Amino acid sequence: MVYSRRMTSEKRDALRYHSNGRPGKIEVTATKPLTTQRHLALAYTPGVADACLAIKDRPEDVYKYTAKGNLVAVVTNGTAVLGLGDIGPEAGKPVMEGKANLFKKFADIDVFDIELRAETVDEIVAAVKAMSPTFGGINLEDIKAPECFEVERRLKEELDIPVFHDDQHGTAVISAAALLNAVELTDRSISETKLVFSGAGAAAISCAELYIALGVRRENIVMFDSRGAVTKDRANLPPEKAALACAEHYDSLPHALRGADAFIGLSVGNVLSGNDIAEMAARPLIFAMANPTPEIPYEAAKAARPDAIIATGRSDYPNQVNNVLGFPFIFRGALDVRARQISREMLLAATRALAALAREDVPDRVLSAYDLSHLSFGPDYIIPKPFDPRVLTHVAPAVAEAAAASGMARHPIADLDAYREHLHRTVERARGIMQPLIELAKRSREKTRIVFTDGANPQILRAAQLLTDDSICIPVILGNPARIREVADEARINLNGMELLDHLNSQQAPALAEALWELRSRKGMTHTAAKSNIKQARWFGAMMVREGMADGMVGGLHRPYKETIGPALKVLGLREGRRIVSGVYAMLFKDRRIFFGDCTVNVDPNAEQLAEIAINTARVAEVFGETPRVAMLSYSDFGEHYHDDKVTVVRDAIQIVRKRWPELQIDGEMQADTAIDKQKMEASFPFCTLDGPANVLVFPDLTSGNIAYKLLVKLTDAEALGPLVVGLGGPVSAIPVGATETEVANIATWTVFQALRRRQPPSSSEARESAAPW
Repeated sequence: MVYSRRMTSEKRDALRYHSNGRPGKIEVTATKPLTTQRHLALAYTPGVADACLAIKDRPEDVYKYTAKGNLVAVVTNGTAVLGLGDIGPEAGKPVMEGKANLFKKFADIDVFDIELRAETVDEIVAAVKAMSPTFGGINLEDIKAPECFEVERRLKEELDIPVFHDDQHGTAVISAAALLNAVELTDRSISETKLVFSGAGAAAISCAELYIALGVRRENIVMFDSRGAVTKDRANLPPEKAALACAEHYDSLPHALRGADAFIGLSVGNVLSGNDIAEMAARPLIFAMANPTPEIPYEAAKAARPDAIIATGRSDYPNQVNNVLGFPFIFRGALDVRARQISREMLLAATRALAALAREDVPDRVLSAYDLSHLSFGPDYIIPKPFDPRVLTHVAPAVAEAAAASGMARHPIADLDAYREHLHRTVERARGIMQPLIELAKRSREKTRIVFTDGANPQILRAAQLLTDDSICIPVILGNPARIREVADEARINLNGMELLDHLNSQQAPALAEALWELRSRKGMTHTAAKSNIKQARWFGAMMVREGMADGMVGGLHRPYKETIGPALKVLGLREGRRIVSGVYAMLFKDRRIFFGDCTVNVDPNAEQLAEIAINTARVAEVFGETPRVAMLSYSDFGEHYHDDKVTVVRDAIQIVRKRWPELQIDGEMQADTAIDKQKMEASFPFCTLDGPANVLVFPDLTSGNIAYKLLVKLTDAEALGPLVVGLGGPVSAIPVGATETEVANIATWTVFQALRRRQPPSSSEARESAAPW
């Protein structure tokens, strides 16, 4: 890691939402290569001494100059690994390494896994305390009970960083969220709900205490361990069990389940049969969470009690209670406020945030990850799925807010909305690049009306809801209103703020058909054809834009681009000053953005068209705040194959662009690696006029451009934003086949931006503020 006085954009964003952020402070970045002697001098001696001395003078600056604030230790002694028992620290290491991957994947938290050869509480506590200066938080894992209780209690008392025993509290948070929703779905009162536990270990005790904090009455809990019911008259109970002991005696687990509302299984597999749950209360809650074998097989529970809401620890059944829904996001919120501890209030906040998220519409990205066509709040969906990216933006802010409210936060977050936006960009790169356009749309006093031609599609309706929720535009949904409402009801989509328009029976249809015929009558369109075309949503929508009934149009979810762009081009023509229509993809990598053109429209462009593509693509780069450096791509580097006609087209296009836009940095022809590798460019082609790696790549034809962007999406971690259609006489965008609702919303936001530009260019100060110069 190289210490740098240049702040990354992510660090700048982070400073904005902290009340005590001081812009300009030194930040650690990991963006510099370690390839030269100078880099080594910065990363290690002598450059690192500056950071050491700064921390010596002000110890809390360790968070500023090192990775401590984003580093968690996952600590085990291997005495209670999964359901395998005491298998030792070495055998527990694969679980800890897996946990580290989950921290990074879901919350971008760095982890060291620590396996201790330590048996006693004193040994574990001493080891963790000794290494604690390295870490921002401690995740205890797979330490057997009752030692785990004492280890966590002492570390929380003796350390000033978050300490979290996931086996206890992770299961508690996730299952508590499921319990809240199951109670709601079955019209129960949580204070009257009677629960029977199988298992009285660390997880079971933590679950019971959290349920009590949510409103379950202590006297309504019956807990069984390997010796039977945990009763008040049993001798030598540990204090944690004694607090949950019941007064009444039960002969067996099935006896206790008679009339009970809920079974909470945190023990071993196959302890119950269908007969054992037959006499539970109506619509029972059966949480059989032993893993991999539940306390009762899912099929047996469903057969015996079809009215039950069932949750397990397995991913192949509905309602998986998976701790990955908890620990990454709880730590994210705790680290971001530099919490002293993870308090009960923080756990309750995480629980309620998860429960609330399960009641929201499920996005396409989640359905795709689980190969589902539909999922909505109900008996088979009471907790979110782990691969739902919204878990981060719901749980971490809730935890951070609760940390501040409970006095645990050293650095409370002043602007939680900005923090949510920062997290949103963590899980969706396109959100970061689109944010200036989103803010511009939000600030617009008169909202644009954007027509969506695929109205009865749930992806379109979800995207429209995102747009209305963010106050970006007024979606006008074309289609049969009854069918649209039916689809929306099935998907739990709120249609408030949208306009539904039946284009097949619209009173405007005859007038639009006449206007279309007048426009195209001398270009081969008959009156009959005009009336027929206007019945197609893409023609109707384009004419709405032309006639001023809408500001823009988005369509083509399941069609080739040309079927959306073609009618729009015939109706709206080219934008003034433009010679062709082209499409741009913004390729978003972790450390850079590169704009590709044309990957959408022009199959085999000539020099004039290629020049226009370069200009269009460079203009889009400017919109997103980049100074364009354009590389005209070829298989040839600077005249290497100058006899090839394809190469000649590229070279001619460069000259055309230089005449039309002399200030633009453009050069070529060049190979793709030359374009993006500054060292190769400087070493082999020092005459190249680009002052850095190209951020605009113009492909010689549609084939190469389309192949390139799709390969990058599939083979790397790049995200593609687009196509961003440029050059049409009105704001019209085409949706790629299979786009998610987030991708549709981003494309619609681009359409809104074009519509706002069409109305009135902003002042220069607005343009600079939005990073979107006209």
